[in-house]
Amino acid sequence: MKWRSIRLSHWPSRSAIPNHNNPCQHTRRHNSTPRISTPNIATILTTEPTGDRQSIRVAGSVRTIRKQKHRSFLELGDGSTTHSLQAVLEPHQADGLGTGTSIEITGLWQPAPIGKEQKNELKVENIRILGRADAEKYPIQKKYHSAEYLRNLPHLRLRTPHNALLARMRSECDFCFAKYFRDRHFVRLQPPIITSSDCEGAGEVFTVSSNPPAASTKDDVAPLQDNDAAFFRDPKFLTVSSQLHLEAFVNEHQKVWTLSPTFRAERSDTPRHVSEFWMLEAEIRTESLQEVMDLVEDMIRSLTLHLYGSGFTEELIHVRRGSNPPDTIGDAYHSGLLDQRWQGLMRSSWPRITYRNAMKRLQDAIESKEVKFQYQPLWATGLQLEHEKYLAATVGNGSPVFVTDYPNEIKPFYMLPSTMKAEKLSEHKTVACFDLLLPGMCEVVGGSLREHRLQSLTQAMRDHGLNVSDESTLSVVKNADVSPSAEKGNLDWYVDLRRYGSVPHGGFGLGFDRLLGYLAGISNIKDVIPWPRYYGRCDC
Repeated sequence: MKWRSIRLSHWPSRSAIPNHNNPCQHTRRHNSTPRISTPNIATILTTEPTGDRQSIRVAGSVRTIRKQKHRSFLELGDGSTTHSLQAVLEPHQADGLGTGTSIEITGLWQPAPIGKEQKNELKVENIRILGRADAEKYPIQKKYHSAEYLRNLPHLRLRTPHNALLARMRSECDFCFAKYFRDRHFVRLQPPIITSSDCEGAGEVFTVSSNPPAASTKDDVAPLQDNDAAFFRDPKFLTVSSQLHLEAFVNEHQKVWTLSPTFRAERSDTPRHVSEFWMLEAEIRTESLQEVMDLVEDMIRSLTLHLYGSGFTEELIHVRRGSNPPDTIGDAYHSGLLDQRWQGLMRSSWPRITYRNAMKRLQDAIESKEVKFQYQPLWATGLQLEHEKYLAATVGNGSPVFVTDYPNEIKPFYMLPSTMKAEKLSEHKTVACFDLLLPGMCEVVGGSLREHRLQSLTQAMRDHGLNVSDESTLSVVKNADVSPSAEKGNLDWYVDLRRYGSVPHGGFGLGFDRLLGYLAGISNIKDVIPWPRYYGRCDC
């Protein structure tokens, strides 16, 4: 039997595929009842009634229901929009319905009486209960629920209009980023989750174990057991960054990127930290830090313009107005701050300031008594959150701010030294890197040029206390029947990338969840991630 080429968009349903052993199939199909359309609620609400009394079918869950003597009014949601669809039922049709019940409705889409909040409504002809819910026990009601309350119900909070909107925004951001990079000829990669290296060198990594849970105290981690090492021949961890593995592709591909989960075993319960989160990371061949920053700026601006034109800001404001002020959103909607954030992201250029000038600006502000910081801004200690907020507010004036050329002693081993003349003459050595600060949210993107020279990299690794094999032992290790990472050190494979023909390159990592929270006006990252995992909590 020969197969014909068929366009995917025209792929037939199973019932429409001819069965040559059944000559009656075509006759039955032509005599069947016409199919009823099944649009989602977002589509229905933007469609005007045609007046031809055509039935539509829609499925969703009951948000509220008002049962009256002569008729009942039901608000239906399906996650496609923050707005509800109003359905009008006869009293007997409302039997057994309550908040949370999943139903399928068939009815007529028609104009609502004048004065109603919704100009059109669905006149119910038939209703089918798909999944019952006890309205009195259902934990998500049409009222304000605190963020703390909803965090205890991560599996159910996904049904709220606000969290449904965040899910759609997350999906749209993923699509927009993928299109942005594809249009610019980037290659999307899937780096490993289990790794032998701690990219950032902070030591806050989860160890991968094949053992059943072992007893441990509250403050002590269970020791690594024998068969943990035996499984991979030496300890392995959940990745904190995909950067090092992305760099392995730069020699063959000019531009690469990924959007993947990362993990940090940081015992912190701040609004900015979780144990599992998503990072967008990219690497490009370049000798210019400015080019990497230009890429970050253009990428985020492109995303914001797309979301702004798609009506997400209006939906965010609408869903916010439907409840009392959530404590995780603050004043972002009351003062117009949300729109200011988006406008700042869409500006044509973002200011850039060196770390050296940023420190001077902070110290001048203290001397002039313009501001009082809890922590003194010092060269070797880096920028604290309060310092970043001040810089974002005063340098950016509503726009994101790039801070460049941080001290090399507070940055990881893989960063290329700065080449500015002022840095060469100074006793304070810096590296060609940047952090992108967003007003109110602070650091969301970090990037740098990577050290691509073999001798300079190995020396930097030794200066940071990392184990690196020298050339005299390298050939012996390579020919031995032993675990490479156990004998050579966990990062000798990374050194190989320089040993065998490296190229100048740079890249960045963007906190995907932090950016989404900034766009949505949510200050606590735990309320942005669908299933947040953080110190002391890993439900579901």
